[in-house]
Amino acid sequence: MASFKPTQIPDLPKLGEKITEDTLYWKNYKAPVQIKEFGAVSNIDFSPVSPHNFAVTAFTRIHIYGPFSQEPVKTFTRFKDTAYCGRFRSDGQLLVAGCEDSVVRLYDVGGKAALRMYKGHTKAVHVADFTTGRYQILTASDDYTCRLWDIPNAVELTAYQEHTDYVRCGVTSKLNRDLFITGSYDHTLRVFDSRTEKSVMTMDHGQPVESLLLYPSEGLLVSAGGRYVKVWDLLKGGQPLVSLKNHHKTVTCLALNSSGQRLLSASLDRHVKVYNTTNYKVVHNFDYAAAILSLGLAPDDESIVVGMTNSILSIKHRKNLEEPKETSKPRRRPSYRVFMKGKNFVPKQDDYFVSKPARQHLAKYDKQLKRFNVSKALDTALEAWLRRKKPEVTVAVIKELDRRGTLKNALAGRDEEQLSRLLCFVIGNFFDTRFTPVLATTAEIVLDIYQCVIGQSAVIDRHLIHLQKLLEKEIYYQKDLMEILGMLDTMFAFSLLRKESVDQIMFKSKMIKYEPKQPFIVKLTTN
Repeated sequence: MASFKPTQIPDLPKLGEKITEDTLYWKNYKAPVQIKEFGAVSNIDFSPVSPHNFAVTAFTRIHIYGPFSQEPVKTFTRFKDTAYCGRFRSDGQLLVAGCEDSVVRLYDVGGKAALRMYKGHTKAVHVADFTTGRYQILTASDDYTCRLWDIPNAVELTAYQEHTDYVRCGVTSKLNRDLFITGSYDHTLRVFDSRTEKSVMTMDHGQPVESLLLYPSEGLLVSAGGRYVKVWDLLKGGQPLVSLKNHHKTVTCLALNSSGQRLLSASLDRHVKVYNTTNYKVVHNFDYAAAILSLGLAPDDESIVVGMTNSILSIKHRKNLEEPKETSKPRRRPSYRVFMKGKNFVPKQDDYFVSKPARQHLAKYDKQLKRFNVSKALDTALEAWLRRKKPEVTVAVIKELDRRGTLKNALAGRDEEQLSRLLCFVIGNFFDTRFTPVLATTAEIVLDIYQCVIGQSAVIDRHLIHLQKLLEKEIYYQKDLMEILGMLDTMFAFSLLRKESVDQIMFKSKMIKYEPKQPFIVKLTTN
């Protein structure tokens, strides 16, 4: 008796993701560490000095986390209302933050109470940052103003009121202590010089501006607002270079990697896009569970920190390639032959070796097929995890049943739930070109068997109507494609005829060109 042959699962072609250097680089992060904060995380800022702690602003608190800590190493809680924009100074020793109560607070990272409190704004302060000189603070508020403050004396130096709506983002120059840029909900970006009384440059973003970013060279400025990310050339008077629209909802924050060659943008659509700064094409995408409000990238891209509206702080650390992979394999015990004959036993020339037949492990559906339970074999192949994760296995079982001539028996005698599960699988994979020939035969047999009971089940009728609509739509597409194919054939044929006619004309012109002007005449003479 011949042994049972398991069902052959064909190795079908798969359309996989294109693997690039960026894909390998940005996927080289560990599983995210998630920390529950007290409110929506509105800002993340990394300290410029080692060990590069980062400040997380959420609700009425600012937490400072270490590079690999899951608990805050420092907490500032003395805010009367929602805190905004906690940022470090370039030496990492001071931290400034705005607040909903319009007061700007300055903290020593090693202390608890505020060192200075700057009062002058009349509404919530959403922007606070240090200038390059380290002794001045830039603030911007919902009162439409932006102000410069002197840190030691806690006095206001300059105030600008050129925006006509809330000022929600700003950035200071790292190369020039007198320059800073603000973005407002009035759709404008303004470049200010503290040595002048008015802005020196204005650009129109076209949407309420949510975030600003300066390149390290500070020749280019990136603005985010609405669904757009725009790049401006400051050296050419604020000329727009690129306008990107890859998000489906408002872009809330921007970041630049350590090399300056990759730009990151985060949005309320739960995605973080990574752009190549050479051609500004998307090279990678991160997906998160909730809308993103803030984004931080550690120096050398060691970690990516994302703050979301659901109060979750997500931290991804880069994998350390030097760590050895710990693979604990159970130690295999010696076989019976080793105990009896010894470890180095070698059979002699006249010995007869009796081989032990290898045990055949069959899948559940193959076990049912071996017992000729064709209906149960099909039920096993239609289990939820199998038909969703590996539809090729289900199709292979159906094909094997058809080869055996028992497909009709396996499809017959099914109740409403079983038939509904089968039709769902057929509808979901019918138009996959890898499975269409097998599933078309299956659908035809199902209609032949159950045509007499159509109309008795609303669920089955709904599936059949859905399948009919999909077929009609596919036929309509095929007709359109055939018409287009006919047009293309006509164009190709015409182009070939035209090419042949041109070749014939060229050939004739060459013949005319080389034709002798007078005929060659042979005269015969006789003596």
